[in-house]
Amino acid sequence: MIQIVEVKNKKDRKKFIDFPTELYKGVKQYVHPLRMSEFELFDPKKNVSFDDCEAVYFLAYKDGKLVGRIAGILQKAYNKKANEKRVRFTRFDCINDKEVAKALFDSVENWARKLGMDTVHGPMGFNDMDREGMLVEGFDEIATFEEAYNFDYYKDLVEYCGYEKEVDWVEFNITIPKEVDEKTKRVANLVRERYHLRNAEKTSKKKFIKRYAKPIFKLLDDAYGPLYGVVPYTDKLRKQIIDQFRLFISLDFMSMIVDENDEPIAWGFAIPSLSEAINKCEGRLTPKSIFSILKAVKKPTQLDLALIAVKPGWQSKGVPALIMYEMVQSFIKHGIVSCETNLNLEDNLHIIQLWKNYEHRQHKRRRAYVKHLNEKNDLQ
Repeated sequence: MIQIVEVKNKKDRKKFIDFPTELYKGVKQYVHPLRMSEFELFDPKKNVSFDDCEAVYFLAYKDGKLVGRIAGILQKAYNKKANEKRVRFTRFDCINDKEVAKALFDSVENWARKLGMDTVHGPMGFNDMDREGMLVEGFDEIATFEEAYNFDYYKDLVEYCGYEKEVDWVEFNITIPKEVDEKTKRVANLVRERYHLRNAEKTSKKKFIKRYAKPIFKLLDDAYGPLYGVVPYTDKLRKQIIDQFRLFISLDFMSMIVDENDEPIAWGFAIPSLSEAINKCEGRLTPKSIFSILKAVKKPTQLDLALIAVKPGWQSKGVPALIMYEMVQSFIKHGIVSCETNLNLEDNLHIIQLWKNYEHRQHKRRRAYVKHLNEKNDLQ
Protein backbone atom coordinates (compact mmCIF):
# COMPACT_ATOMS: atom_id res chain seq x y z
CA MET A 1 0.00 0.00 0.00
CA ILE A 2 1.31 3.44 -1.01
CA GLN A 3 0.62 6.45 1.21
CA ILE A 4 1.43 10.05 0.31
CA VAL A 5 1.99 12.48 3.19
CA GLU A 6 2.27 16.24 2.77
CA VAL A 7 5.16 17.70 4.76
CA LYS A 8 3.81 20.14 7.32
CA ASN A 9 6.01 19.85 10.39
CA LYS A 10 9.68 19.89 11.38
CA LYS A 11 9.88 16.12 11.81
CA ASP A 12 8.66 15.48 8.26
CA ARG A 13 10.91 18.24 6.83
CA LYS A 14 13.88 16.42 8.34
CA LYS A 15 12.73 13.16 6.71
CA PHE A 16 12.30 14.96 3.40
CA ILE A 17 15.81 16.41 3.45
CA ASP A 18 17.55 13.30 4.79
CA PHE A 19 15.85 10.71 2.55
CA PRO A 20 18.48 10.87 -0.27
CA THR A 21 21.27 10.24 2.23
CA GLU A 22 19.84 6.76 2.82
CA LEU A 23 18.79 6.19 -0.80
CA TYR A 24 22.28 6.93 -2.14
CA LYS A 25 24.31 5.44 0.70
CA GLY A 26 27.48 3.95 -0.75
CA VAL A 27 27.01 5.63 -4.17
CA LYS A 28 30.27 7.52 -4.68
CA GLN A 29 28.96 9.56 -7.62
CA TYR A 30 26.27 11.17 -5.44
CA VAL A 31 27.27 14.47 -3.80
CA HIS A 32 25.30 15.54 -0.77
CA PRO A 33 23.89 19.06 -0.71
CA LEU A 34 24.71 20.99 2.43
CA ARG A 35 22.03 19.88 4.84
CA MET A 36 21.78 23.30 6.47
CA SER A 37 21.36 24.98 3.08
CA GLU A 38 18.53 22.60 2.15
CA PHE A 39 16.67 23.48 5.37
CA GLU A 40 17.10 27.18 4.61
CA LEU A 41 16.08 26.74 0.97
CA PHE A 42 12.67 25.40 1.97
CA ASP A 43 12.13 27.90 4.80
CA PRO A 44 9.97 30.88 3.75
CA LYS A 45 11.58 32.93 6.52
CA LYS A 46 15.08 32.42 5.08
CA ASN A 47 14.62 31.93 1.33
CA VAL A 48 13.69 35.23 -0.34
CA SER A 49 12.36 33.33 -3.37
CA PHE A 50 9.17 32.77 -1.39
CA ASP A 51 8.31 36.41 -2.13
CA ASP A 52 7.42 35.11 -5.61
CA CYS A 53 6.86 31.42 -4.94
CA GLU A 54 4.64 28.86 -3.26
CA ALA A 55 5.87 25.36 -2.53
CA VAL A 56 4.57 21.98 -1.40
CA TYR A 57 6.42 18.84 -0.29
CA PHE A 58 5.35 15.21 -0.28
CA LEU A 59 6.72 11.99 1.18
CA ALA A 60 5.80 8.53 -0.14
CA TYR A 61 5.48 5.46 2.10
CA LYS A 62 5.06 1.87 0.95
CA ASP A 63 3.99 -0.65 3.54
CA GLY A 64 4.97 1.86 6.20
CA LYS A 65 8.49 2.48 4.87
CA LEU A 66 9.66 5.84 3.46
CA VAL A 67 10.41 5.24 -0.24
CA GLY A 68 10.23 8.58 -2.03
CA ARG A 69 9.85 12.35 -1.99
CA ILE A 70 8.99 15.22 -4.32
CA ALA A 71 8.41 18.98 -4.09
CA GLY A 72 6.37 21.35 -6.23
CA ILE A 73 7.13 25.03 -6.77
CA LEU A 74 4.83 27.69 -8.17
CA GLN A 75 7.33 30.25 -9.54
CA LYS A 76 5.08 33.27 -10.07
CA ALA A 77 7.82 35.56 -11.39
CA TYR A 78 8.70 33.05 -14.12
CA ASN A 79 5.08 32.48 -15.05
CA LYS A 80 4.53 36.23 -15.35
CA LYS A 81 7.64 36.64 -17.48
CA ALA A 82 6.81 33.68 -19.77
CA ASN A 83 3.02 34.21 -19.68
CA GLU A 84 2.52 30.59 -18.70
CA LYS A 85 0.76 28.57 -16.00
CA ARG A 86 3.45 26.20 -14.81
CA VAL A 87 4.44 24.40 -11.65
CA ARG A 88 7.98 23.09 -11.23
CA PHE A 89 8.83 19.77 -9.66
CA THR A 90 12.07 19.41 -7.75
CA ARG A 91 13.83 17.10 -5.28
CA PHE A 92 12.27 14.01 -6.83
CA ASP A 93 13.91 10.94 -5.32
CA CYS A 94 12.40 7.50 -5.31
CA ILE A 95 13.05 3.78 -5.19
CA ASN A 96 12.71 1.97 -8.50
CA ASP A 97 8.93 1.60 -8.32
CA LYS A 98 6.65 3.06 -10.99
CA GLU A 99 3.58 3.16 -8.79
CA VAL A 100 5.41 5.08 -6.06
CA ALA A 101 6.68 7.56 -8.66
CA LYS A 102 3.18 7.98 -10.11
CA ALA A 103 1.69 8.62 -6.67
CA LEU A 104 4.29 11.32 -6.05
CA PHE A 105 3.78 13.03 -9.40
CA ASP A 106 -0.01 12.77 -9.08
CA SER A 107 0.27 14.70 -5.82
CA VAL A 108 2.19 17.57 -7.44
CA GLU A 109 -0.09 17.57 -10.49
CA ASN A 110 -3.22 17.75 -8.34
CA TRP A 111 -1.68 20.63 -6.40
CA ALA A 112 -0.94 22.39 -9.70
CA ARG A 113 -4.54 21.98 -10.84
CA LYS A 114 -5.85 23.45 -7.59
CA LEU A 115 -3.72 26.52 -8.28
CA GLY A 116 -5.17 26.84 -11.78
CA MET A 117 -1.96 25.71 -13.52
CA ASP A 118 -1.92 23.62 -16.69
CA THR A 119 1.70 22.39 -16.94
CA VAL A 120 4.29 20.69 -14.73
CA HIS A 121 7.98 20.70 -15.65
CA GLY A 122 11.31 19.96 -14.07
CA PRO A 123 13.42 19.15 -12.26
CA MET A 124 13.67 22.93 -11.75
CA GLY A 125 14.39 24.82 -8.55
CA PHE A 126 13.32 28.20 -7.22
CA ASN A 127 15.69 29.93 -9.67
CA ASP A 128 18.49 28.98 -12.05
CA MET A 129 21.06 29.07 -9.24
CA ASP A 130 19.18 26.14 -7.71
CA ARG A 131 19.61 22.52 -8.84
CA GLU A 132 17.99 21.71 -12.17
CA GLY A 133 17.88 18.94 -14.72
CA MET A 134 17.67 15.16 -14.40
CA LEU A 135 20.76 13.16 -15.24
CA VAL A 136 20.15 10.97 -18.34
CA GLU A 137 23.79 10.29 -19.32
CA GLY A 138 26.97 10.05 -17.26
CA PHE A 139 25.88 7.95 -14.29
CA ASP A 140 29.44 6.79 -13.62
CA GLU A 141 30.68 10.38 -13.20
CA ILE A 142 30.80 12.10 -9.82
CA ALA A 143 28.45 15.05 -9.53
CA THR A 144 29.65 18.56 -8.78
CA PHE A 145 28.57 20.27 -5.59
CA GLU A 146 26.20 22.53 -7.57
CA GLU A 147 24.28 19.77 -9.33
CA ALA A 148 22.16 16.76 -8.44
CA TYR A 149 22.90 13.10 -9.10
CA ASN A 150 20.22 10.49 -9.73
CA PHE A 151 19.96 6.80 -10.56
CA ASP A 152 19.58 5.74 -14.19
CA TYR A 153 16.06 4.39 -13.60
CA TYR A 154 14.67 7.87 -12.85
CA LYS A 155 14.27 8.53 -16.58
CA ASP A 156 11.96 5.52 -16.95
CA LEU A 157 9.92 6.51 -13.90
CA VAL A 158 9.37 10.07 -15.10
CA GLU A 159 8.45 9.00 -18.62
CA TYR A 160 6.08 6.35 -17.23
CA CYS A 161 4.26 9.21 -15.49
CA GLY A 162 3.63 10.93 -18.83
CA TYR A 163 6.54 13.37 -19.00
CA GLU A 164 8.46 14.18 -22.18
CA LYS A 165 11.75 15.92 -22.94
CA GLU A 166 11.56 19.70 -23.09
CA VAL A 167 15.24 20.71 -23.10
CA ASP A 168 18.63 19.08 -22.52
CA TRP A 169 21.79 20.43 -20.98
CA VAL A 170 25.20 18.96 -21.76
CA GLU A 171 28.26 19.06 -19.53
CA PHE A 172 31.96 18.87 -20.30
CA ASN A 173 35.17 18.09 -18.48
CA ILE A 174 37.93 20.44 -19.65
CA THR A 175 41.59 19.53 -19.30
CA ILE A 176 43.54 22.66 -18.44
CA PRO A 177 46.66 22.93 -20.64
CA LYS A 178 50.09 23.70 -19.24
CA GLU A 179 50.16 26.79 -21.43
CA VAL A 180 47.72 28.55 -23.77
CA ASP A 181 48.47 27.97 -27.44
CA GLU A 182 49.61 30.92 -29.56
CA LYS A 183 46.50 30.99 -31.78
CA THR A 184 44.13 31.37 -28.81
CA LYS A 185 46.39 34.03 -27.32
CA ARG A 186 46.56 35.94 -30.62
CA VAL A 187 42.77 35.91 -31.07
CA ALA A 188 42.20 37.07 -27.49
CA ASN A 189 44.63 39.96 -27.87
CA LEU A 190 43.06 40.95 -31.19
CA VAL A 191 39.57 41.08 -29.66
CA ARG A 192 40.83 43.08 -26.69
CA GLU A 193 42.59 45.66 -28.88
CA ARG A 194 39.92 45.96 -31.55
CA TYR A 195 37.14 46.78 -29.09
CA HIS A 196 39.23 48.60 -26.47
CA LEU A 197 38.49 46.07 -23.76
CA ARG A 198 40.39 45.37 -20.56
CA ASN A 199 40.28 43.27 -17.42
CA ALA A 200 38.43 44.72 -14.45
CA GLU A 201 40.57 45.69 -11.49
CA LYS A 202 40.56 43.09 -8.71
CA THR A 203 42.15 44.51 -5.57
CA SER A 204 39.96 42.78 -2.98
CA LYS A 205 36.81 40.66 -2.91
CA LYS A 206 34.97 43.25 -0.80
CA LYS A 207 35.79 46.13 -3.16
CA PHE A 208 35.03 44.05 -6.23
CA ILE A 209 31.57 43.07 -4.95
CA LYS A 210 30.81 46.65 -3.91
CA ARG A 211 31.79 48.05 -7.31
CA TYR A 212 30.46 45.38 -9.63
CA ALA A 213 27.65 43.45 -7.90
CA LYS A 214 24.83 45.52 -9.40
CA PRO A 215 26.18 45.64 -12.99
CA ILE A 216 27.04 41.94 -12.80
CA PHE A 217 23.43 41.00 -12.10
CA LYS A 218 22.31 43.35 -14.88
CA LEU A 219 24.71 41.46 -17.15
CA LEU A 220 23.29 38.12 -15.98
CA ASP A 221 19.73 39.30 -16.62
CA ASP A 222 20.67 40.42 -20.13
CA ALA A 223 22.71 37.31 -20.97
CA TYR A 224 20.62 34.59 -19.33
CA GLY A 225 17.17 36.20 -19.34
CA PRO A 226 16.04 34.60 -22.63
CA LEU A 227 17.24 31.12 -21.61
CA TYR A 228 15.06 28.27 -20.41
CA GLY A 229 13.66 28.58 -16.90
CA VAL A 230 15.59 31.72 -15.92
CA VAL A 231 13.97 33.91 -13.27
CA PRO A 232 14.60 37.69 -13.00
CA TYR A 233 16.84 38.72 -10.10
CA THR A 234 15.24 40.82 -7.38
CA ASP A 235 17.35 42.92 -5.00
CA LYS A 236 16.74 40.40 -2.20
CA LEU A 237 17.67 37.45 -4.41
CA ARG A 238 20.88 39.19 -5.50
CA LYS A 239 21.94 39.66 -1.90
CA GLN A 240 21.06 36.06 -1.02
CA ILE A 241 23.13 34.70 -3.91
CA ILE A 242 26.13 36.86 -2.98
CA ASP A 243 25.91 35.64 0.62
CA GLN A 244 25.71 32.00 -0.54
CA PHE A 245 28.74 32.19 -2.83
CA ARG A 246 30.91 34.68 -0.93
CA LEU A 247 32.88 31.95 0.87
CA PHE A 248 33.58 29.97 -2.31
CA ILE A 249 34.34 32.85 -4.70
CA SER A 250 38.01 33.59 -5.28
CA LEU A 251 39.22 36.51 -7.37
CA ASP A 252 41.93 34.15 -8.65
CA PHE A 253 39.32 32.07 -10.47
CA MET A 254 37.25 34.96 -11.76
CA SER A 255 37.57 37.14 -14.83
CA MET A 256 35.63 40.19 -15.89
CA ILE A 257 35.99 42.07 -19.16
CA VAL A 258 34.91 45.72 -19.16
CA ASP A 259 34.53 48.28 -21.93
CA GLU A 260 35.94 51.79 -22.17
CA ASN A 261 33.39 53.02 -19.64
CA ASP A 262 34.30 50.35 -17.08
CA GLU A 263 30.98 48.57 -17.67
CA PRO A 264 31.05 44.74 -17.60
CA ILE A 265 30.42 43.03 -20.92
CA ALA A 266 31.56 39.54 -19.86
CA TRP A 267 32.03 37.77 -16.57
CA GLY A 268 33.00 34.26 -15.61
CA PHE A 269 33.94 32.51 -12.42
CA ALA A 270 34.73 29.06 -11.15
CA ILE A 271 34.76 27.62 -7.66
CA PRO A 272 36.96 24.90 -6.20
CA SER A 273 35.53 21.40 -6.49
CA LEU A 274 33.92 20.57 -3.15
CA SER A 275 32.52 17.15 -4.06
CA GLU A 276 34.94 15.00 -2.07
CA ALA A 277 35.00 17.30 0.98
CA ILE A 278 31.19 17.47 1.11
CA ASN A 279 30.81 13.71 0.66
CA LYS A 280 33.07 12.93 3.59
CA CYS A 281 30.63 14.64 5.95
CA GLU A 282 27.41 13.71 4.06
CA GLY A 283 26.54 17.39 3.83
CA ARG A 284 26.67 18.02 7.59
CA LEU A 285 28.71 20.99 8.78
CA THR A 286 30.94 20.14 11.73
CA PRO A 287 34.26 21.71 12.78
CA LYS A 288 36.08 18.85 11.02
CA SER A 289 34.05 19.13 7.82
CA ILE A 290 34.38 22.92 7.73
CA PHE A 291 38.16 22.48 7.91
CA SER A 292 38.03 20.01 4.97
CA ILE A 293 35.90 22.40 2.92
CA LEU A 294 38.18 25.36 3.62
CA LYS A 295 41.19 23.23 2.66
CA ALA A 296 39.50 22.33 -0.64
CA VAL A 297 38.75 26.00 -1.27
CA LYS A 298 42.31 27.11 -0.53
CA LYS A 299 44.30 24.58 -2.54
CA PRO A 300 42.18 23.13 -5.37
CA THR A 301 43.37 21.14 -8.35
CA GLN A 302 39.90 20.87 -9.91
CA LEU A 303 37.31 23.60 -10.45
CA ASP A 304 33.60 23.78 -11.19
CA LEU A 305 32.80 26.46 -13.75
CA ALA A 306 29.87 28.31 -12.21
CA LEU A 307 29.03 30.47 -15.22
CA ILE A 308 30.20 32.49 -18.18
CA ALA A 309 27.97 35.41 -19.12
CA VAL A 310 28.51 37.60 -22.18
CA LYS A 311 26.39 40.65 -22.89
CA PRO A 312 24.16 40.31 -25.98
CA GLY A 313 25.77 42.01 -28.93
CA TRP A 314 29.24 40.89 -27.87
CA GLN A 315 28.70 37.13 -28.17
CA SER A 316 29.62 37.02 -31.86
CA LYS A 317 32.67 39.30 -31.52
CA GLY A 318 35.05 36.81 -29.94
CA VAL A 319 34.37 37.92 -26.37
CA PRO A 320 33.40 34.41 -25.14
CA ALA A 321 36.83 33.19 -26.28
CA LEU A 322 38.50 36.18 -24.60
CA ILE A 323 36.84 35.60 -21.22
CA MET A 324 37.74 31.90 -21.30
CA TYR A 325 41.31 32.74 -22.29
CA GLU A 326 41.65 35.07 -19.31
CA MET A 327 40.25 32.45 -16.94
CA VAL A 328 42.44 29.63 -18.25
CA GLN A 329 45.53 31.78 -17.79
CA SER A 330 44.69 32.08 -14.11
CA PHE A 331 43.87 28.36 -13.86
CA ILE A 332 47.30 27.50 -15.25
CA LYS A 333 49.01 29.87 -12.82
CA HIS A 334 47.34 28.14 -9.86
CA GLY A 335 48.03 24.57 -10.99
CA ILE A 336 44.46 23.62 -11.90
CA VAL A 337 44.30 20.28 -13.71
CA SER A 338 40.68 20.17 -14.90
CA CYS A 339 37.43 22.07 -14.86
CA GLU A 340 33.80 20.93 -14.97
CA THR A 341 31.53 23.16 -17.06
CA ASN A 342 28.28 22.27 -15.28
CA LEU A 343 25.13 22.80 -17.37
CA ASN A 344 25.16 24.16 -20.96
CA LEU A 345 21.90 24.20 -22.91
CA GLU A 346 22.50 21.91 -25.87
CA ASP A 347 21.68 24.70 -28.35
CA ASN A 348 23.82 27.36 -26.61
CA LEU A 349 26.50 27.19 -29.29
CA HIS A 350 28.26 30.41 -28.25
CA ILE A 351 29.36 28.63 -25.09
CA ILE A 352 29.70 25.05 -26.31
CA GLN A 353 32.04 26.10 -29.13
CA LEU A 354 34.44 27.49 -26.52
CA TRP A 355 35.42 24.01 -25.40
CA LYS A 356 36.68 23.10 -28.86
CA ASN A 357 39.76 25.21 -28.16
CA TYR A 358 40.72 22.88 -25.30
CA GLU A 359 41.03 19.16 -24.67
CA HIS A 360 37.54 18.20 -23.55
CA ARG A 361 34.94 15.46 -23.32
CA GLN A 362 31.18 15.64 -23.02
CA HIS A 363 30.51 13.35 -20.08
CA LYS A 364 27.04 14.19 -18.80
CA ARG A 365 23.61 15.13 -20.09
CA ARG A 366 20.65 16.46 -18.11
CA ARG A 367 17.02 16.86 -19.08
CA ALA A 368 14.07 18.99 -18.13
CA TYR A 369 10.78 17.17 -18.61
CA VAL A 370 7.32 18.60 -19.20
CA LYS A 371 3.75 17.36 -18.90
CA HIS A 372 0.70 19.31 -19.98
CA LEU A 373 -2.24 18.68 -17.67
CA ASN A 374 -4.90 18.37 -20.32
CA GLU A 375 -7.95 16.16 -20.38
CA LYS A 376 -6.02 13.29 -21.97
CA ASN A 377 -3.56 13.24 -19.09
CA ASP A 378 -6.38 13.33 -16.55
CA LEU A 379 -7.95 10.19 -18.02
CA GLN A 380 -4.74 8.13 -17.82
